[in-house]
Amino acid sequence: MFKKPPINNQIRAAQVRLIDESDRQVGVVALKDALEMAWSKKLDLVQVTDKATPPVAKIVDFGKYLYNLQKKEKSVRTSEVKGIRLTYNISPHDMETRASAAVKFLEKGDRVKIELRLRGRQKAFGNLSKEKVEQFLAILEQKVPCKVEKELKREMGGFNMIVSKK
Repeated sequence: MFKKPPINNQIRAAQVRLIDESDRQVGVVALKDALEMAWSKKLDLVQVTDKATPPVAKIVDFGKYLYNLQKKEKSVRTSEVKGIRLTYNISPHDMETRASAAVKFLEKGDRVKIELRLRGRQKAFGNLSKEKVEQFLAILEQKVPCKVEKELKREMGGFNMIVSKK
């Protein structure tokens, strides 16, 4: 959940850089004058950012403003983690097929978890398994630029790593 921005009398600055309800910049105004302008239009004065000097405040309907913030945050959180599972004895053609599936996921904006499962005696050949995952990553890099979010890590059943689109 996000933190609600200060509104109306919660704003603690003496002056604010004011933006009116039609997104036009009014300029630097005393807080008292900005509050009067907002109340005369039956709207709220919302502090958009405090990083600027003086802080930026906007005249808006606070309910609509909160709704839009929540909607924006929800759209950011919709990226999923999709899984691509490799095996120790995977053929080069199968690796290409899985890479094209991973490209589709990355193009949609999802992150991709690459798993290489090891069974039985395959667990003794960790260095060869790492090479398989690196080969897969090289094929993937040729098709779409991607960045590694979680480095290749050995776990109980094999290796895992998470990549996303740059």
